Amino acid sequence: MSIEQDREELRQILKAKSVKTGKFTLASGQESDLYVDCRVTTLDARGAVLVGRVLHDLLRKEEARRGLSIGSLGGLTMGADPLTLAVAMSSSIAGDTPPVQAFVVRKEAKGHGRGKRIEGNFITEQPVVVVDDVITTGGSTLKAIEAIEAEGGKVAFALILVDRSEGGRAAIEEKGYPVVAAFTRADLV
Repeated sequence: MSIEQDREELRQILKAKSVKTGKFTLASGQESDLYVDCRVTTLDARGAVLVGRVLHDLLRKEEARRGLSIGSLGGLTMGADPLTLAVAMSSSIAGDTPPVQAFVVRKEAKGHGRGKRIEGNFITEQPVVVVDDVITTGGSTLKAIEAIEAEGGKVAFALILVDRSEGGRAAIEEKGYPVVAAFTRADLV
C-alpha cells in the first residue's frame, strides 16, 4: 500500500471514529463546534498501524528536509503515547538504523523513585520531536516542550496528528518550533 492510500484510509477512520460536530467545551475552556477524540483512532488496531506509517513518513521527510538525525520522540501523556509508540514501531519495521526511540512526558514528576518527568528512551544527544494527537491552543504541546527542554532535550519540531486550525500551530511556531501536521480541520470536516 502507498503512503497516500494509508493517509486516506487513516483520514476515513478519523472521520468515522474521532470527529464529532455539535457544541463542546474543550480542555482549554473554549467552546467549539468540533470535537476530535483521536484516542479512539490511535488505540484502534488498524488506526494505530496507519498512524505509525503516516507519522513515520512525515517525521522522516521533515528530518531529511531539515538535515537532522532525530533520536527520539514523545509528548505529554496520554494523547501522545499511542502515537509515539506507533511511530517508533513503524521506524523499526521500516528498518531504520537506528530506529527512532519513544518516550513519555508525565504531566508532573513522579513523587517517588527517581522523580522523573520523562520516561522511556529519551535521547538528549540528538534532536527530538515532540508529538501530540490534537492541537487547539497548543498548550499541551508547549507544556511537553518545556518539560523536554528542562531535561536537556532539544526539540527540532512538533509532529501532530490533527491540527484543529484554531491558533495552536501559530502559538507553537511563535515560540520557534515548526509544526508538521498529518491533518487539519479542513481535511476532516
